[in-house]
Amino acid sequence: MANSPDWNPGAYERFRDLRLRPGLDLLNAVGQMAAGDVIDLGCGNGQLGPALKARAEGRSIVGVDASPAMLEKARTASCYASLQQADIRDWHPRRAPGLIFSNAALHWVGEHEKLLPRLAQMLAKGGTLAVQMPHQNKAPSHRVWLSLSEEMFPNRIEKMGTPGVMAPQKYDELLAPMGRFRLWETEYYQRLVAEKGSHPVRRYTESTYARPVLNALEANEKAELIRRYEEAMQVAYPVRADGSVLFPFRRLFFTLTV
Repeated sequence: MANSPDWNPGAYERFRDLRLRPGLDLLNAVGQMAAGDVIDLGCGNGQLGPALKARAEGRSIVGVDASPAMLEKARTASCYASLQQADIRDWHPRRAPGLIFSNAALHWVGEHEKLLPRLAQMLAKGGTLAVQMPHQNKAPSHRVWLSLSEEMFPNRIEKMGTPGVMAPQKYDELLAPMGRFRLWETEYYQRLVAEKGSHPVRRYTESTYARPVLNALEANEKAELIRRYEEAMQVAYPVRADGSVLFPFRRLFFTLTV
């Protein structure tokens, strides 16, 4: 996950169940595991540790993340044989893993053309790389953060610092020649409950996708951007009579068994 400034585990956990479900769906798509450690790459606060442990059949589970605050939270899950603080771009396993599992983390890391083959080459024979990433950048919930910030504060926001993924066909072209490859997308319809004084889509995105945008601004600038963003969200995702929003969220999945 991203580096400095550090992640806020409490803000991330506000929508814990909604963030957990895609990870469980990814894990359910993993077939028989090869011998070797299970790597939770970008483990965050360790919310998937218990599910990984249940599937590991005695294999050691290793959590890897760049955030000290998230790793401290993951430590309380008591599911990991070890936790390693490392940038995913530089990380290397101590021995060949049977599974490298990465849920909602690799979209923060660029140069997938280099990163993903490198991760696949780390696997033990018969090992699996399993990845889930949000594929929501073209939706109003994500696109408007960047369009508004560029309009209001030109050249202040580094777009390359925000999450991104390649086109699905690029992953197929890159990884299918390396083994048994499966690729799919799922759109989750999430019911978000409105919070007093804020639009729920803003609350959902501000602790993840919008972090690099908001971290680049002063407090007064941040407040004005949020005000403008919420106006746009009221149009894109209207609040219903019961105070909730139905929020479609698209995610990209793939597994590669070498």
